[in-house]
This record gives sequence, C-alpha cells and structure tokens, in this order.
Amino acid sequence: MAAELSAHHRRLARQKREAIISAATELFLNRGYDGTSLARIAEAAAVSKSTLFKQFPTKAALFEAIVTESWQRDADDTLARPQTGDLRSGLTSIGHRYADLIGRPGMTALSRIVIAELPRFPELGRMQFQLGKLPYFASVQHYLESEHEAGNADVPDAESAANQFLGMIANFVLWPRMLLTDWNPAPSDTRYAVEQAVQTMLARYSSGPSA
Repeated sequence: MAAELSAHHRRLARQKREAIISAATELFLNRGYDGTSLARIAEAAAVSKSTLFKQFPTKAALFEAIVTESWQRDADDTLARPQTGDLRSGLTSIGHRYADLIGRPGMTALSRIVIAELPRFPELGRMQFQLGKLPYFASVQHYLESEHEAGNADVPDAESAANQFLGMIANFVLWPRMLLTDWNPAPSDTRYAVEQAVQTMLARYSSGPSA
C-alpha cells in the first residue's frame, strides 16, 4: 500500500511539473520572461504557489528546467552515438534525430523566448547553449572523431564538421520556422533535407566505400 501511495505521489508530482513547465513556456512566449511572474505561472498551471516554489524557487531555475526538458527529452535516444563503421548510416541516424528534435513546436517557442529576451537577460542564452545545444553538439563531434580514429572518415576538425552538418539541417528545419508562422515542411521534405546533408558530408569527409 505504501509503495502504491508513493508511486501515486510521484505521478502527481510529475504531472504538476509538466503543467508548470508548459504554462511557463507559453507565458514566457506571450508576455516575455520579465513580464511573467511565478505567481502567474502557478495560476496558469493550476497549482499552488507553494507547490511551484518548492520545485522552482526562481524563474531562472524554471527556465533552466524548460531548456533541459526541451533538449534532453528522450535523451537516451537523442544523445546516443551510433556505432562506428558505417558513416552514412551513422550520419543519417543523427540527422533524423536532430531534425525531429529541433522540429518540435516547443523548441521553436524556446528559441523565440531566448532571442526576444537576450538583450536584457543574456543568461538565458547561456543556459540554452550550455545546457541544450552544447551537449548535443558534443555528442555529434565525438561520433565524428570516433569515425576518424577508426579510419572510416577523414575529419581532422570534427568540431567544424559537426557545425556544418547540424547547420545544414537547422537551416531547413528550424530557422524558417522562427520567421514564418506557416512553415511546416512535409516529413518527406525533411527526410530529403537530411539525406542531402548526409550526402554533402560523405562527399567531403568519407574515406571509405560509404560515399
């Protein structure tokens, strides 16, 4: 019985946390980071102020949770490095996971919040970079380094190569969505964009038959 109650309480806490993060993201986007109070977030999430303050004592702590949630959702999958040995397969897997990640509506909202508030709250940009993009970028860089060390690719500068690969995908999937509210490419178009990015990488860096 105690175990059932404990599981029930954890489930309720998780649901409240999700409601808080969802309400905060929407309010930050519509009212701005500075124009949104924790009290208003608690009201929008239908939780008590004490419940919110217990989990997130400051707006900065809440925004940090939003960034972490956005970038590390399904982290075991999105941050997992493919096995070395097949550069085409590895890049394709990474590319599709990245396109799925940055194509989520929540990711667009998060980026808009950061850009809008960056002049007054530069720490939001640092959180987005250090907690979100940097760990993901590092996983791609390490994958390319492993392929280089195994002799499957000629990637003397894996940092630059990772930037090139992710940038090609983001230029199609994310950045138009930041400016065009009706930008919603078909899954087939996104797959094609990833495939073309992979082809470009293979043409530049492959040292084996996967080109």
